[in-house]
Amino acid sequence: DAEEGIRFRGYSIPECQEKLPRAPNGEEPLPEGMLYLLLTGEIPTNEQVKELTEELHKRSKVNEETLKIIDSLPKTLHPMSQFVTAITLLQEESKFAKAYRDGCHKSEYWEHTYEDVLDLIAKLPYIAARIYRNVFHNGEHLEDDKELDWGANYAKMMGFKGDTVYDLFRLYLTIHTDHEGGNVSAHTTHLVGSALSDPYLSLAAGMAGLAGPLHGLANQEVLRWLKELKSDLYAKGRSINKEHLTEQIWETLNEGRVVPGFGHAVLRKTDPRYTCQREFALKHMKDDELFRLVDVIYQITPGILTEQGKTKNPYPNVDAHSGCLLQHYGIVEEDYYTVMFGVSRAIGVLASLVWDRGMGMPIERPKSFTSEALMKLAPTLPTKIIHIRSTYEIGSNFTY
Repeated sequence: DAEEGIRFRGYSIPECQEKLPRAPNGEEPLPEGMLYLLLTGEIPTNEQVKELTEELHKRSKVNEETLKIIDSLPKTLHPMSQFVTAITLLQEESKFAKAYRDGCHKSEYWEHTYEDVLDLIAKLPYIAARIYRNVFHNGEHLEDDKELDWGANYAKMMGFKGDTVYDLFRLYLTIHTDHEGGNVSAHTTHLVGSALSDPYLSLAAGMAGLAGPLHGLANQEVLRWLKELKSDLYAKGRSINKEHLTEQIWETLNEGRVVPGFGHAVLRKTDPRYTCQREFALKHMKDDELFRLVDVIYQITPGILTEQGKTKNPYPNVDAHSGCLLQHYGIVEEDYYTVMFGVSRAIGVLASLVWDRGMGMPIERPKSFTSEALMKLAPTLPTKIIHIRSTYEIGSNFTY
């Protein structure tokens, strides 16, 4: 919705925050509640969410052989590459793959997909936390706590404790679950699943897409820009205020650069996912220096971008805020952020996969274009590409 942002089964972000169940000591919605909503279309009761949390705990055990392989991965291998590898390793447990090999009727596909989806979502915090501890904490692993909910348990296994950080995880994991089917991770999971690849293979493919710089790295790019901006301010003897930041942002724009985290393909107002993170920061960390920077940028940038006149939406999106929240609570390893994003996004794309199989969605076959048709669509291709085409073209349907 261009005015209200993403809706989950008809509910806006503020409505989800209001209606979805919370933990006994928490103020943010439980991700399990979002999973229930996406799977059923109904707002769950507290008891239904409690039962789902218990079910996920029952399914969460990862076999020792898989853990040994995850632990053996080079620490220099990017956390997202390790995450994709770990998901693929879990695929040997796929109930859908086994049922398909055994010749199950297509009317039963959704049931086996559903079983895989719950198994996989249950295990994701364990493998994600293990990767985090392997790469950044010398493989010193922490025990899970089945008295905690799905998000809080993930936080604790990573090494973060306390009601407020647990709430941060719940909020982050809830609002990043899905974002319409056209984004790379959602579309890729759907596309691969349409070939009747099981949920493990489908999610691994989707996570490989999420790892791309144009998709899952946006919050890291915002964070790096904020740090550079702060350093530049101080180097020039400036402070964090509207006057100095206005000058800095105009300098950024006049250099032909963009302000990361602002603008959206659909929205024409501030992203509600940004707003709920801002509200969290105002409540729990309003004096944090990085948040003060984000806050002032939020107050002045829409006006500057409107004056510049080059954007239809001058307002901040979800990525403009999440990095500063994670930094404040000690999650400073930026290369890991996309893994956290992936743990959350899995809820949305895997719930959609259950519905794909339930509705008997067919294999996806995008239209093909000849090279000549593509050239007409993109007449301003770089000269180098034109040269490659003219040198190596083999036929009208094969370019380079």
